Amino acid sequence: MLSGGTPAGTKDRDECFDQGLRELGWIEGQNIVIERRWAQGSVAREPALAEELVRLHPDLIFTSATPAAQAVQRATSDIPVVFSMVSDPVASGIVPNLAHPNANITGVSNFFPAMISKLLDLIVTASGANRIAVLLDPSNPGKQVDLRYLQEGASATHVSIEPVPLHNTDDVNAAFAAMAKSPPGAAIVLVDAVTISNMKLIVQQIAALKLPAIYQERTFVELGGLMSYALNYCQHVRRAAAYVDRILKGEKPSALPVEQPATFQFVVNRTAARAIGLNLPQTILAFADDVIE
Repeated sequence: MLSGGTPAGTKDRDECFDQGLRELGWIEGQNIVIERRWAQGSVAREPALAEELVRLHPDLIFTSATPAAQAVQRATSDIPVVFSMVSDPVASGIVPNLAHPNANITGVSNFFPAMISKLLDLIVTASGANRIAVLLDPSNPGKQVDLRYLQEGASATHVSIEPVPLHNTDDVNAAFAAMAKSPPGAAIVLVDAVTISNMKLIVQQIAALKLPAIYQERTFVELGGLMSYALNYCQHVRRAAAYVDRILKGEKPSALPVEQPATFQFVVNRTAARAIGLNLPQTILAFADDVIE
């Protein structure tokens, strides 16, 4: 198992994955052994970790996030691989076709262009901003795809998108110090290994600048962020666990189509809105699936 984040940052998802396996009869320490590796938010570490896992000759490798999936794909063409949290498996070169992966790798994708467009629509509606910072790890090819969709959507509405590159934890404070000199009107935080590994710090820094922000992960909002529009990531990795189960029972990855997301959840934190002096439009509150008071 290879994850791009940290043990603390991926704890909830790892627990959901383990729960999904248990519900399918796979109990760690009884009938399954799981070797876990975390890249600690560093994409550069992932190829070596992938090769390390391959040398263990496992029956299957489960991986989370686009760079990790790419690293494992390059490390083996024989061991079955199941991925999750991959933004666009075709554009990222992980599979040639969603319906027919035609290789040793398949899984569940979190890519849905309308979801990316909705991030932009919601933050513009909530804040009225026309300059929006987008925080992301630019070395993550999946986030490059997300950014491109944001830029295309923004150009049609005369909104300016300003990418804020975060390659590692050290970049976070420096990026916000630079943003403070000329604050944008709002922010979009994409979910990747770097942002997940620095959730608390990012939420705190955005609050300090009093920026309206929308996140690609509900946990940011539970930590005090303003809004999120995202998959139910627990359900997402449990779906990946179902793929692991089917392959361990004899099915071939090439025969299992890549699953795409179908439902998303919009969460609003009204306490966070009051803290930055933002009066949320009724249209935003009416659209929310969950409102944190």
